[in-house]
Amino acid sequence: MEKDLKHTDSTASQPEAPASDDATIIVKKTPDMAASQPAAMSKGSEIHTQPEKNASGPVRSRTTTSTRIVTADSVRAEEVPTIPIDSLESINALEPEVAVHSVSSTRSVRMPTPLVVQPSEYRRTTNEWFHVWVDGIRPSYLPLSFLPALLGTVLAWTQSVTPQAPFGHFHVVPFVAMLISLLFLQLGAHLVNDYYDYLRSIDTGNALGPGGLIQQGLVKPTHVLTFGLVLLGLGALLGLFVASTGGAVLYLFGLIGLLCAYFYSAPPRALSSLGLGELVAFLLFGPLITMGAYAVQAGHIEYKALVYSLPLGLMAAAVIHLNNMRDIEGDMHAGKRTVASLIGIQLSRIWLLVLLLSAYTILIFL
Repeated sequence: MEKDLKHTDSTASQPEAPASDDATIIVKKTPDMAASQPAAMSKGSEIHTQPEKNASGPVRSRTTTSTRIVTADSVRAEEVPTIPIDSLESINALEPEVAVHSVSSTRSVRMPTPLVVQPSEYRRTTNEWFHVWVDGIRPSYLPLSFLPALLGTVLAWTQSVTPQAPFGHFHVVPFVAMLISLLFLQLGAHLVNDYYDYLRSIDTGNALGPGGLIQQGLVKPTHVLTFGLVLLGLGALLGLFVASTGGAVLYLFGLIGLLCAYFYSAPPRALSSLGLGELVAFLLFGPLITMGAYAVQAGHIEYKALVYSLPLGLMAAAVIHLNNMRDIEGDMHAGKRTVASLIGIQLSRIWLLVLLLSAYTILIFL
């Protein structure tokens, strides 16, 4: 339907400026709509509106509005905006899958993964825990105590070899008890050292270094300290039995070794933080264990055992000094005073060379 309204202006007539807006409505025809909708509407209907001319003013611009209603069959597919199938699949992938099962028909219930993951400490097998603790107690350092024990034992055994006793005298039970006692004492010292270094923020950035049970978050700090103290206690008990077979001097050696094992890193004044780590290693893994092992077999101490123990003591001091060189930056940041942190990395290299050359020089003259 089209309707035109025209008015005459008394002043002047001005030309008309047409402007049109077209709107298209696409309707999908259904059987009901086809029956009820007029044929003219199904094909299309246009409505044109022209603005009125005001008698008191100029003629307004004519606006033509065209509204067309067409069926979906007459529109090409490329003219209709669509959503890519890939986008729909991506949206569906974000939706969580929901499965509903009857309780009576469900034989087993599978618990979903918790939002808060349990600590790794509670999700390890026995075999995995075994390897964790073996790596944490640093078994590679055990030769530091076993070698002087073997050296002192061999020296004492060779002194007992005579024509009357070609195989010498070897006390097996005290020897085995001594090795187990040294094992417990050294491993306990390692764990106690890890605990107190953790409290003083020492070696916290060295998660890949030796030990590191606490630094790697594998074991709780209190568990490390408890296990370390238990090992020290077992080592002390076995040490009492060993000392009873070798004389009163072994009680003194055992007490010195136990105190050094604990206070090497324990407060109030840790020996390792006073620059005495190399000296303690030299005394313990050199003369002390060597002469103690000699006394276990021979019942007394000889000067010869002291001389033979010097190279091993120097080697042990070199190992401790090398570890301190590795941790020099962390020790300086934590306020731990070692020989390496006091003299610097350049002089530390020279001091390490002196320790090694001294050990091999003594071996040449033995």
